[in-house]
Amino acid sequence: MAYMALYRKFRPLKFSQVVGQEHVEKTLKNQIKNQRIGHAYLFTGGRGCGKTSTAKILSRAVNCLSPVDGEPCNECEICKSALAGTLVDITEMDAASNNGVDNIRDIREEVEFIPTSAKYRVYIIDEVHMLSTGAFNALLKTLEEPPAHVIFILATTEPQKLPATIISRCQRFDFKRITVSDIMKNIKYICDSSNIQIEEEAQRLIANLSDGAMRDAISILDRCVSDGESIITEQKIRELAGVPQFNYLVNMTKAIVTGNSEDALKIVRELLDEGKDLNVFLWELIKFQRDISIYYVDKSLLDYSEKQLEEIQSLTKLSNQTLYLSLISKLSDVQSSIKWSTEQEILFEASIIKLCLENNKSGIGESGKGQTPINVIASVKEEMANVNSDLKDRVLTILKENEKMRIQADLITTTIEYKDDGIVHIIFNDVLNPVSKSNFQKEETKIAIKQAVQKAMGKEVSVKYDNFK
Repeated sequence: MAYMALYRKFRPLKFSQVVGQEHVEKTLKNQIKNQRIGHAYLFTGGRGCGKTSTAKILSRAVNCLSPVDGEPCNECEICKSALAGTLVDITEMDAASNNGVDNIRDIREEVEFIPTSAKYRVYIIDEVHMLSTGAFNALLKTLEEPPAHVIFILATTEPQKLPATIISRCQRFDFKRITVSDIMKNIKYICDSSNIQIEEEAQRLIANLSDGAMRDAISILDRCVSDGESIITEQKIRELAGVPQFNYLVNMTKAIVTGNSEDALKIVRELLDEGKDLNVFLWELIKFQRDISIYYVDKSLLDYSEKQLEEIQSLTKLSNQTLYLSLISKLSDVQSSIKWSTEQEILFEASIIKLCLENNKSGIGESGKGQTPINVIASVKEEMANVNSDLKDRVLTILKENEKMRIQADLITTTIEYKDDGIVHIIFNDVLNPVSKSNFQKEETKIAIKQAVQKAMGKEVSVKYDNFK
């Protein structure tokens, strides 16, 4: 029997099996039980969070001959045919490769015919944002006056690229980024079901590497299983994914913050000797500075073991949050400069030495010599005046008090600055992931940020997003 990839073998067959999307599950099941099915649905969210799987389940549930509590039975003739991919009344289309107006016109002609054997004709259009303007116009005409026997399920990672006229005619469901704990639970379930031995820290690393995408997590697990080891360890995952050891991140950060260029260069040599990708290491190092910065605000937002959190705590005692925030920007500049260079190693080493020297001049060092702590903080604040950390900290604290933890976490890597134009600018230093970008575009998020900023400022001010991408 041919090998089946784990993500296909463990693809959810019922709403209740879709991890981390209980809010979607509840609503869709109630609609099916109460026979209040919409004619068009829009599923949005990051990659691998369950949009397509849910669309497939919904297409079976609305046509199932014996639904149970809003779930497809997966045993009747219709369900079995749909699972086998032979039910002609359910059509799946990838808009990335079928994005022309002719593709949608074909659908417009088909929808006039009643279903062959099912109750509804269901059209699942994945990556719908890839449709051309002409295709969107053709689809709109169908959505305006759809036949009663037709249901459209549109899925996309970039809803902002859809015309408002399309969005307004769909029931929209925003799929959440799956939490580390939920991914770990599902990885453990898959391993237990497949007689795969795996360490808990390996589960945690897979969950963190997947960045909220269950499909990515299972794909990483599949690679580890294919390697043939008797037990999957954290070390094995780091080797396969090219991820640096946690101690490398800690030691490099410590070397930079304390201005110890000798130790920093030793770490660079070790990375190169082990064949590590410098771009991957830099990306992990940047994310690590972000996590250290988050630790100052609320360590419960981080997904590390107790031992690793203790290591991060030790780094916070070496300096202050402002310096770690500045390192995010500086390391990002290093990443950009070496990306297309033919001499990556030389540029990387020179950049790391420069960062060490900057902090050495600031008087931060393990020996304790140099400037006093007050002068150290003053020099760092002068260097990073544009960060405006005092205002930033007040805004983050207010959001935490108002239980706006998600917004608070997303704002950690931004710069909050009050400028001469009388406007408080939220400056985005990094490219946002689709879920965070969507959250920042919501009206309730904008209101929550503005209220926190005005409270921090003690007066009414306007808020503007800068470098929002």
